[in-house]
Amino acid sequence: MNFNTLFLVLLLLVTLTKLWLSRRQLNHVWIHQNKVPNAFSASISLEQHQKAANYTVAKVKMTMISTVIESIWLYCLIEEGLLSLWNNWLINHFQSPLLSGMLLIGGVSLMGAIIDLPLTLYSTFIIEQRFGFNRMTPQMYVIDLFKNTLLGMVLGIPIILAALWMMASLGSYWWLYAWCAWMLFNTLLLAIYPTWIAPLFNRFSPLPEGELRKKVEQLIKTCGFNASGLFVMDGSKRSSHGNAYFTGFGKAKRVVFFDTLLESLDTDEILAVLAHELGHYRLRHVIYRLISIFILSLAFLALLGWFYTSNWFYVGLGHQIPSNAMALTLFMLVIPIIGFPLQPLMSLFSRKHEFEADAYASRYAKADSLISALVKLYKENAATLTPDPLHSAIYDSHPPAAIRIAHLDRLARHPA
Repeated sequence: MNFNTLFLVLLLLVTLTKLWLSRRQLNHVWIHQNKVPNAFSASISLEQHQKAANYTVAKVKMTMISTVIESIWLYCLIEEGLLSLWNNWLINHFQSPLLSGMLLIGGVSLMGAIIDLPLTLYSTFIIEQRFGFNRMTPQMYVIDLFKNTLLGMVLGIPIILAALWMMASLGSYWWLYAWCAWMLFNTLLLAIYPTWIAPLFNRFSPLPEGELRKKVEQLIKTCGFNASGLFVMDGSKRSSHGNAYFTGFGKAKRVVFFDTLLESLDTDEILAVLAHELGHYRLRHVIYRLISIFILSLAFLALLGWFYTSNWFYVGLGHQIPSNAMALTLFMLVIPIIGFPLQPLMSLFSRKHEFEADAYASRYAKADSLISALVKLYKENAATLTPDPLHSAIYDSHPPAAIRIAHLDRLARHPA
């Protein structure tokens, strides 16, 4: 089997697997829509449960459409020669390999974003609007799109140019230097994100003085978390979904509450949610996730270093003449296919961390308060209470609602 045949087989298998998993999710949610699980029957009505089912079904159908479109687009780029046509035109019009390479990658990224745009618009202004979550106006959407595009160019162009230069100038171990640069870039991004990037999209106001702030400060002190500030984010201007998180790196760490979260939860519930987030920090989950990302990026860059010197990689994907930019572009296109088998493993570790953070929260806040907070968030965010077990095991970063609540209930009855 040559590499082209292998790629086509993998593309077909991954696409069919994704569609099959989506179909399982649709069927499972639909079958269980007429009965609220016993653990939630006292707090979530049948109407709310059915709303969550309908919301989930609508999102899964969009995911299925997106999966098909992405696969067709990838097939057309590689098998129908669209990528080669674009590359040949750039080579004929630009003599600089760095410039033509940058335009090759940038052009493919831009065309992919344009293809994805109608789906994003439908999701935001049809699905989210239909279920009462969207608060974004068309004007705000356009402004966000402009900011995201500009930010992507400011951050992405130097990284791509640096990668192309390293591939051309640093010999056979260029991928190791690229990995070091990638690690440095991500660490720097973590440090500057809270104060330089996030405020481009949202307003962050200090958490007001009062009982809640005092209790939050006490909890943070008890958990040994050093924060540069406590902030409320105006998430309600785009969506009614709520959340809380901490962000940043080193001295730039800050605790952020969505304003929608503060509106929907009481003080004990807010503290329980915060304790859960602090658990991720104290249990070093953020560090573990960074390490896993760095290890995977090293493995993938080493794989690219091997593909980069192999003619079968280019020929198998429809290109006779090797080049740095083409190697990087092809790798970026096929890595989601190659890396798909890692998805269940990443989800497994994420769910493990969520259980551990829940256990941590139960020691520093009330487990019952975290249960009631989660139930409110499930209800207000229309999160399905009955996901398909296999779909959840592969995709979900958080445990299914019933399993998570049962775990917390055990912690409430038998505290550590």
